Amino acid sequence: MEWLVVVLNFIGQQILNVPAYLIGIITAIGLMALKRNAGQVIGGALKAALGFLILGAGAGVVVGSLDPLGKLILAVTGAQGVIPTNEVITAIAQDEFGAQSAYVLTLGFLVMLALARFTPLKYVFLTGHHMVFMATMLTVVLSVGFGDGAGWLVVVIGALLLGVIMVVMPAFVHPWTKKITGNDTIAIGHFGTLGYIAAGAAGQAVGRRSKSTEEIKFPQGLKFLRDSMVATSLSMVLIYMVFAIWGLIALPLQEALDIFGSADAGAFIMAAFAQALQFGVGVAVILYGVRTVLGELVPAFQGIAEKVVPGARPALDIPIVFPFGANAVLIGFLSSFAGGLLALGVLAIWLNPMFGLALILPGMVPHFFTGGGAGVYGNATGGRLGAMIGGFVNGVIITILPAILLLVLGDFGFANSTFGDADFGWFGTLIGVSVGVGGGLGVILAILIAAVLVGVAIVYQIRVVDTGWVPGAKRDVWIAEEKAAEKAVLDAEKARRKAEKEAAAEAV
Repeated sequence: MEWLVVVLNFIGQQILNVPAYLIGIITAIGLMALKRNAGQVIGGALKAALGFLILGAGAGVVVGSLDPLGKLILAVTGAQGVIPTNEVITAIAQDEFGAQSAYVLTLGFLVMLALARFTPLKYVFLTGHHMVFMATMLTVVLSVGFGDGAGWLVVVIGALLLGVIMVVMPAFVHPWTKKITGNDTIAIGHFGTLGYIAAGAAGQAVGRRSKSTEEIKFPQGLKFLRDSMVATSLSMVLIYMVFAIWGLIALPLQEALDIFGSADAGAFIMAAFAQALQFGVGVAVILYGVRTVLGELVPAFQGIAEKVVPGARPALDIPIVFPFGANAVLIGFLSSFAGGLLALGVLAIWLNPMFGLALILPGMVPHFFTGGGAGVYGNATGGRLGAMIGGFVNGVIITILPAILLLVLGDFGFANSTFGDADFGWFGTLIGVSVGVGGGLGVILAILIAAVLVGVAIVYQIRVVDTGWVPGAKRDVWIAEEKAAEKAVLDAEKARRKAEKEAAAEAV
């Protein structure tokens, strides 16, 4: 059986864990289903894979820019606590649960395909690293709940739960996703879904008369800010400069210089400036990668929809929506970070002393990706106000839920890290509490949760998604009325000028 563990671990860690390979394979399958020739299949698969690698390279640049900023903020504020990092907690868990999580990942992927094939939930989850994170979390939570000697039970229940969560969450958020993209060709496969739904709902509640973040009108002298790359870079320059100067004032000089590895204060300031510009570069690369992936993957998925999973939609990583609201991404990111700081204060003042919840420090990376996505979802239903409130709500969610999740992670709750995104928090806690009752009842509860999620998602898909429900419809009516009013004013102005010209011509 050792060889099977090796094979499954290879598939799980070296193929399913690498989104670019998975996207390339799926694209090739789709193009073959469309009976494209060998050159088109190879070229399309490579271009789709390269697009995802480009997206990943951009994400790496963004992460590299945000990491020193996070260290600088923690240093100047003196905050202490747990920083949610999916990669770190997954790596820690692999030593003990690597084999089991590989089984869960591989079998869970097959469960997802079966559900997509035989139910109305036609979503194929393609965000490989999030599959790995969720498989690892479920393995840890189930192992803690069921106890020693429950290896295959953990694998079977974990695979079922993984396959279920990968098809139901894209379905629940899909009305808002369609509102953003304007069509039904792609879905979101990212386990920050609860935050995106909350952001979209918050936008509907508060932004019925708020214009889009992408329609911000700048004075003549600030027209250059209409370029999203310039606006993003300049915003990060301002943020970096504030904390860099604060660091030079508040910290011992050598401690501040060590954050960027600088030789003196001047080099420290310029290093901060360069990191801020790198952030803008990373965002621009991400947007280009998204366009490249969509150009190849969406047509290829027509073949998969026709032959393998009829009506299938690819569920992709959250940066796929960033081009639909570049300004909203920045607003959502900053608002999410603010929400995280507020929630940290709530934890420190109330929830930690009262219930013993850990202090969750706001990590810049999860707040950028999930907060930026929440900003786009909030903007789609509530404009600028929706982007701000939606991002803020997401920040609160990804601070409180990871603290609760730590309670069901057993010994890994003391690893100074935890899973960070919203769905890990609510789903992991729900499963952990259910299986924590032990014995057969724990198994029954876990299976019942899976069945209820699938049942509710199917009803939701049929009665809400497929019927074309549009979130934020009242705001759409208001926007249409505003545009009609603006057009009427412009038409009246044109008519007035035309009449004046005609009157002048007659007078001559």
